Amino acid sequence: MTRERILEARDLTVHRGAVPVLDIPELDLRVGEVLALMGPNGAGKTTLMLTLAGLLAPSSGSVSFRGSVLQAKAGREAFRRRTTMVFQDPLLFDATVAQNIASGLKLRGLSATERKPKVEAWAQRLGLGALLDRPAHQLSGGEAQRTALARAFVLDPEILFLDEPFSALDPQAREELTGDLGHLLAETGTTAVIATHDQGEAARLAHRLAVMKEGRIIQRGGLRKVTNHPEDPFVAAFVGMETLLKGQVVDCGEGLFTMRVRKGTGSGEVMAPGEVRPGQTVLVGVRPEHVALSLHSDKGSSARNAFPGAVTKVIPRGPFFKIELDCGFFLTAFVTAQSLSELELRPGRPVVASFKATSVHLIRREGLGPEV
Repeated sequence: MTRERILEARDLTVHRGAVPVLDIPELDLRVGEVLALMGPNGAGKTTLMLTLAGLLAPSSGSVSFRGSVLQAKAGREAFRRRTTMVFQDPLLFDATVAQNIASGLKLRGLSATERKPKVEAWAQRLGLGALLDRPAHQLSGGEAQRTALARAFVLDPEILFLDEPFSALDPQAREELTGDLGHLLAETGTTAVIATHDQGEAARLAHRLAVMKEGRIIQRGGLRKVTNHPEDPFVAAFVGMETLLKGQVVDCGEGLFTMRVRKGTGSGEVMAPGEVRPGQTVLVGVRPEHVALSLHSDKGSSARNAFPGAVTKVIPRGPFFKIELDCGFFLTAFVTAQSLSELELRPGRPVVASFKATSVHLIRREGLGPEV
């Protein structure tokens, strides 16, 4: 069943002086959906977030809430009373945790008797039950952000906007809060927009991604589609498809093709799915989690692509390790701590990297030309 559109942007632009900083032809948000705006610093995520939240007036275009265009200051103010926003900085008042959580309810006219059970319930859900009387200035960064989230959720907003809410926290606090927020969004069915530059955070929280660059949305769609089928090299690199290979098609048929990739003074051949023509230059990508490492070639493997090479770097990445490889071309893989130990992976270690043809994604076709 298609969900109702709750928020729509059309032909949205924002200028700073004469300089355009945001250009969004079309974007929508549906009831119960979590949309992640992803991109590097300066991509326009916060500007788009503030515009969608009614905190920044667009230079042109429109934002509609439940089918009605937000017009003038009064319309945006009425919309903001039905939504709420959490920033990177919690922006807490010089008051207790309980008073901070209750502040929005108080502004909306609820009595102390009405506020108390709501505040206590959300404090418990966010692990703040024992801290209700603590002054905000005595909270850790994680506790302060939990207070800000409780203050937002207690209002039962129709849309929750979150602008890089965990980027200033230490890794442990960020991991815990991301998990807790994911559970709360799922349990409550809250419609939300989150701006983040962290792929893992987006993957855990969002249903859809919109990847931004220089004020524009380069690609948007379902989480799996964007991360596994990027349509642009920038998107591919940003969502973690770190291995990008360019080569020339030397054979194709039945939905598969073989491309020749530069490999030292010789060449290597990669098999991939896609409709191309012999002689075309193509760009493909492989996600690191789809690359397997072994010490010897496995003739019984179903992987169509296998390349001997050597480890150049071992980089810790949370519960995994990123292995950078020189196979005549750059290649990356993710391994567990157990695999790292069993294979004795270290710089200089000879290995065989392999991946299935179906793990290779065709990003771009170029015109026929000379061999690469």
